[in-house]
Amino acid sequence: MRTFVATIWLFLCFSAQGFEILIDQGNDQVSSLAVVPFNAPAGVQDMTPIVEFDLARSGQFAPMDATHMLSLPNTPDEINYRDWKVLGVQYVVIGDVSESEDGTLSVTYHVFNVTLEQRLHGGTVSGPTTAFRDIAHLVADKVFEAIADIPGAFSTKIMYVLVQGRATENPLFSLQIADSDGANVQTILESPHPILSPSWSPDGQKICYVSFETGRSTVIVHELATGERDTIAAFEGTNSAPTFSPDGTHIALSLSKDGNFEIYTVRLRDLNFRRITNHRGIDTEPSWTADGNSLIFTSDRAGNPQLYSVKLNNLNPKRLTFEGDYNARPRMHPDGEHLLYVHRADDAGFHIVWQSLNGDTQPRILTSNVLDESPSLSPNGEMVVYATRDQNRGILAVVSTDGQVALKLPSEDGDVQEPAWSPFMASSLVSRDI
Repeated sequence: MRTFVATIWLFLCFSAQGFEILIDQGNDQVSSLAVVPFNAPAGVQDMTPIVEFDLARSGQFAPMDATHMLSLPNTPDEINYRDWKVLGVQYVVIGDVSESEDGTLSVTYHVFNVTLEQRLHGGTVSGPTTAFRDIAHLVADKVFEAIADIPGAFSTKIMYVLVQGRATENPLFSLQIADSDGANVQTILESPHPILSPSWSPDGQKICYVSFETGRSTVIVHELATGERDTIAAFEGTNSAPTFSPDGTHIALSLSKDGNFEIYTVRLRDLNFRRITNHRGIDTEPSWTADGNSLIFTSDRAGNPQLYSVKLNNLNPKRLTFEGDYNARPRMHPDGEHLLYVHRADDAGFHIVWQSLNGDTQPRILTSNVLDESPSLSPNGEMVVYATRDQNRGILAVVSTDGQVALKLPSEDGDVQEPAWSPFMASSLVSRDI
């Protein structure tokens, strides 16, 4: 199916949740990169490993061990391109960290292209010492964008459901949010009842999900800053699969309140519901297109689960998938031209599939486990987080949209499921180019 010439093994554990990130499949087109240990005052933790690991887990870079470096420059005039060419390094990143009396950390960084012998980009990122990891992630974002010409997504978050004691009489479900590298885990909600289908608002300030805490499925909108929770749908029957519109004013969801599973939208300011589909089949799992004018959804109206699109101005459904007897859980790529979904393959396993909506290529299988589900795209469209099984437990995994890089993020404390990658979010850090 695919051949992986390079294999990268990296481990990073966090005591907050016990995440171990394993990059077990690598791209044979990775670029060699040196992140020179940042110059920092005594007592300030070294953020170089965070920046280096962010770039490594993108799958596009192979960082050099600092012990192999011929020099350790901290300023642009100390760069000796010949040293790095001898080592076969393509890009060099340097940084200098300072701390002011009021506790503000500032990082001045530079990115160099060794082959062209030129500085690609430089800048500063500043923030409080408590935002140490956030500063490092933002520096990595800036470095990634300078080299790849694509915004980095290391400063984003991943939301997921952790299930502890699933096989016991008293399971515990918790909704958690972590940095994209698994650190800084926050528990948003705990319940003895299932939590399903978490989704982010486009500004990252709110989330929605399905809760069973009242004894039946209920769609909740939850404001992260205040913890305020609003019930959006609690009809008789099933209330499921909520997802915010790109402008944050509506939620699309599946309801069975009229006797059958149909797709609806609800305007959040006044809870005005609009029925989108009308068919005897089961219509569920809606996903918005980037322009907010259409929905992609799963339906068994053809006899088995397939994907359909519907424009909100005419409500005429159009079938999108024809390969295989099971295609579900659609997610649109930000470019509006590609689609991700769960597909049952010839080996009877459930895999994540990438498909062009132009119809000019066959769907491409990205994953190879037996039970891969719940895909969610990074906001830059480069990576996909999804749920799978490993050694009889639920874990999260990440794969690039070209299928060339794969990572596992197993949790040591229960089953992890239902991941949702955050959008780009406003930062309180001060960043400027130099």
